[in-house]
Amino acid sequence: MREVDIVTGNIGWIEVICGPMFSGKSEELIRRLRRATIARKRVQVFKPILDDRYSPDEIVSHGEQRMKSEVVSTAREVLLKLDWRTQVVGLDESNFFGEDLIEVANQLADSGKQVIVAGLDTDYMGRPFHPMPELLALAESITKTLAICMRCGNPAKHTQRLVESKELIVVGAAGMYEARCRRCFEPGVPKQDSFEFARPPVLARSAGA
Repeated sequence: MREVDIVTGNIGWIEVICGPMFSGKSEELIRRLRRATIARKRVQVFKPILDDRYSPDEIVSHGEQRMKSEVVSTAREVLLKLDWRTQVVGLDESNFFGEDLIEVANQLADSGKQVIVAGLDTDYMGRPFHPMPELLALAESITKTLAICMRCGNPAKHTQRLVESKELIVVGAAGMYEARCRRCFEPGVPKQDSFEFARPPVLARSAGA
């Protein structure tokens, strides 16, 4: 179901935008929030304090689209900072918020707000990245975005980590992560020889950007 198919009124709902890194999730989130602003709806945008890669107080797409946001440490802090008049709530990098986001998103939707959530649906091992699977099950609308595999050019559904770490959350962007298709994806961190094989196309694209 597309967002335009949802009937408006005194009812809330949850929209989830999910996919790997570099697939345009934040760009799509910003697009929907700007449309809501044009429609003269009251909009509030939140992002986790962990995500300070491009800006401390904006959500920023990899294509450099930006939107002012409020920074929170936990999902429950969203409720504390929420203006009761707000009609649309945007949440970026939602995979960083943890399990509390499930209850918070439900509470916001039950109170009549449009909740738009964007985040990774799988982690560096290719496993479901909580709380996204639960949000997908609860959502009225789901958009799955795909990136381009940086090894073969096919549609990519995975986020490939390139730096050694066993931590679930390692904040980073290009140089630390790549988008990979099902065939090219290596759960965890790829072996050095395969990483070296992947390096020339990445550098070539960066140099030509």
